[in-house]
Amino acid sequence: MNSQSADSQKSKSIRVLLSGGGTGGHIFPAIAIADEIRKRFPDAEFLFIGANGKMEMEKVPQAGYKIEGIDIAGINRGNLLSNLGLPFKILKSLSKSKKIIKNFAPDFAVGTGGFASGPALYEASKLGIPIFIQEQNAHAGVTNKILSKKAKAVFTAYPKVEGFPAEKIKFLGNPIRENIISGIQETSQAKEKMGLDKDKLTILSVGGSLGSRTLNNGWKDNLENLKEKGYQLIWQTGKLDYSELSSDLQLPASIQLKEFIKDMETAYSAADVIVSRAGAIAISELAVAQKPVILVPFPFAAEDHQTKNAINLVEKNAARMVKDSEMKEKFWDTLSEICENEKVRKEMSENLKYFAKPNAAKEIVDEIFKVIK
Repeated sequence: MNSQSADSQKSKSIRVLLSGGGTGGHIFPAIAIADEIRKRFPDAEFLFIGANGKMEMEKVPQAGYKIEGIDIAGINRGNLLSNLGLPFKILKSLSKSKKIIKNFAPDFAVGTGGFASGPALYEASKLGIPIFIQEQNAHAGVTNKILSKKAKAVFTAYPKVEGFPAEKIKFLGNPIRENIISGIQETSQAKEKMGLDKDKLTILSVGGSLGSRTLNNGWKDNLENLKEKGYQLIWQTGKLDYSELSSDLQLPASIQLKEFIKDMETAYSAADVIVSRAGAIAISELAVAQKPVILVPFPFAAEDHQTKNAINLVEKNAARMVKDSEMKEKFWDTLSEICENEKVRKEMSENLKYFAKPNAAKEIVDEIFKVIK
């Protein structure tokens, strides 16, 4: 955007509508985009639309933004009778979204997926407001797929995403936490910061904020292998398994058991190899950290999107994948192949650069203002 355009935008208060939620993977990219716009236009006004009872109703205000809730939910495949009221909820959420949008009168709207973004972005497009979609995964979510037909652009974390018009796709990556981008450190320095031996190979295991029982069981099964090899392990267990694991296991100092890791940038930096689920934001952070990674996709993610995310990296030799069902047979052998071969680790790290998009939020906002200037 040229300086003249920027000046004209600054002369009036920009009003931005955002919607996305249900999971952190939808919420935090929306917040990151809002943060980038607020950096450029401190007087901009923002309003989020979220689903009542979902985590965005808590996380968005914590980030300093206003949010209004609508009563919307997805199809409950486990209890089909509970879906009888869904058409009414959809009509009600469309009506409330329209009222909210008319009152707020945004200059444009950004949707990042999740239940609420469907009614919000649909009504915005009907009112003639430019809409933009940001899709985190390698497989288009149902809501974003429908909305993409009306969108001015679709911002993706992968070069090809089925279900979107190819001419609208802009491969710019997922917006991630600023501290991850700026906080990556030299490996030996990070190991010392975490109280680890800087000369020993270190593995980081992350299973998301709730942890992963599959990964936890994988490490339990291979504790003796770890001790024999002398590898160090930073093991994020999640809340559900932490108490049991910490009381049942007698672990050497080389294995650090953690319920949750606040300082993820240091943990990423300390690792020589990472084992992780294959959530969209996790992968985007791993690509910026550029450490060789084994991905173990969560098999029950919607439309198996974590497997599709992982396959994109595997095809570029930027990661290895072990399926949930193959942990006992393949996990240790796959891990050993990477840990024992420095050349393999260097190749994987180098190939991860293709997916590293540390400036995603900035470039997404640049593209938005090219359209609405």
